Amino acid sequence: TRTILPAVSQPAFTPSQDRKNGLGDTLFTAFFSPKESGQWIWGVGPALLLPTSTDDRLGAGEWGAGPSAVVLTIRGPWVVGSLFNNVWSFTGDEQVNLFTWQYFVNYNLDDGWYLTSAPIITANWEADSDNTWTVPFGGGVGKIFRIGKQPMNVSAAAYYNVAKPDFGADWQMRFQVQFLFPK
Repeated sequence: TRTILPAVSQPAFTPSQDRKNGLGDTLFTAFFSPKESGQWIWGVGPALLLPTSTDDRLGAGEWGAGPSAVVLTIRGPWVVGSLFNNVWSFTGDEQVNLFTWQYFVNYNLDDGWYLTSAPIITANWEADSDNTWTVPFGGGVGKIFRIGKQPMNVSAAAYYNVAKPDFGADWQMRFQVQFLFPK
């Protein structure tokens, strides 16, 4: 499974607005994968959108669902793959039809450190054609470690949006904290 509960700091869109800080909508994804998959690991399953946003500007606040797929391979110090999903709303007044593609390239270093590029490319199919895509490009660094017996993954990255909606940000900064539950 993969659960994303975003903490968001959204700048003002207009001079009359203030910055909004809070939670975005939660995306829960479950993957079904064969036990023996060979050099390529893959999985398919549902993606569920949960209305957890604390402000209208931080998320659609709608229930949604759709398909998701992931594929990856590990070759020496390299981890390379892609994750895809598309979510449609099924309740409320706000129409959600959102495509997400996250490719990821990690190069593992010593002592749990790694270099990463894992931008989240999105398409809002409800927007007009000039405002559909957000395409970031960039990367960062991360480290896997333990706090007591709990494995953790912490990373920081910066991405420049080479394509974005009219009121989209030029840059994205991502700081991730992940609790890992290996089998």
